[in-house]
Amino acid sequence: MSGKTLTRVDLTEAVFREVGLSRNESAQLVESVLQHISDALVEGDTVKISSFGTFTVRDKSARVGRNPKTGEEVPIEPRRVVTFRPSQLMKERVAAGNRGRTD
Repeated sequence: MSGKTLTRVDLTEAVFREVGLSRNESAQLVESVLQHISDALVEGDTVKISSFGTFTVRDKSARVGRNPKTGEEVPIEPRRVVTFRPSQLMKERVAAGNRGRTD
């Protein structure tokens, strides 16, 4: 595995190179898209990006956890979490990228 992390700057640079907008406009576009996704998730909406995957918000109920070092029981508060389910196409693309690797 390469270990590289794709960042907002990388996305902005890709939009700049491939779409031809200025760097500033590219950055604004990337920020706008991420903000729309974020806002939808905050509202509890599902975000489905065709051929990529689906982001959903899930409510997790309160439960009792355990500190692995001490064994002490600790209450875990109810919370909302974001989950991602990749599309079948994305799963296939990732799997195909792993073929023939010896890492």
